[in-house]
Amino acid sequence: MASLESARRKLAHRVVLLLAALGAGIGVVPGTAQAAPNPGVQMNAADMTLLNGVRLAGLWEMPAGQMAAEKGQSARVREVGAEIAKQHAELDQLVVEAANKLGATLPTDPTAEQQGWLTEMRNATGARFDQIFVTRLRVAHGKIFPVIGAVRASTRDPIVRKLAEDANKFVNDHMTMLESTGLVRWQQLPPAALPPAQSDSLVAAAQANVGSGGGLQVGTGLVWAVFLIALGTGGYATWRLTRRS
Repeated sequence: MASLESARRKLAHRVVLLLAALGAGIGVVPGTAQAAPNPGVQMNAADMTLLNGVRLAGLWEMPAGQMAAEKGQSARVREVGAEIAKQHAELDQLVVEAANKLGATLPTDPTAEQQGWLTEMRNATGARFDQIFVTRLRVAHGKIFPVIGAVRASTRDPIVRKLAEDANKFVNDHMTMLESTGLVRWQQLPPAALPPAQSDSLVAAAQANVGSGGGLQVGTGLVWAVFLIALGTGGYATWRLTRRS
């Protein structure tokens, strides 16, 4: 009888230790701990690239559009120029408002390269002007377009995210308008810069679950399954010992 009572105490002690260990394990399993409060998100380099890019686009494309509206040879180029100048004025107001909210400083003049494009347009006339206007603006819009998408997908700041959404609509409309002139030289457009292909294989998926310490991250469901099995096993063993007595 004494040996039976001793066995009960040992089993109960082991169950308590097992439950305590499992409880501690649940607290340290990756993905189950409570996230720390977000102290606030600051703009990163990509966010500033978007703000500066949108601002610089307006600084040279507004006067370029105004020139096209005045001296374009074809009626369509004049229409497109006037509309692009108008819409860039609206987009410029949006980026200035966003920068003011974020405390960011924006450029006030076009870059030297952009000023060179404006000079090129001022010196051109007739069909040559139309071609330069469409080519320069279509290439420029094609360069800023993927930047907008990348920032929209990754930014942590809601103000930058909203600006990216607005800019995406404007830039897409501008490319469509420029293409409607029939003057886009598609073969001269720079190729898209695609990111490296990512593997969607099971091996890659498994590797993605490996933590920084080299151990496999155990899901919360598995922890609870082990916990319940251990609890049930301990309870059943205790019941059997009690029944034997």
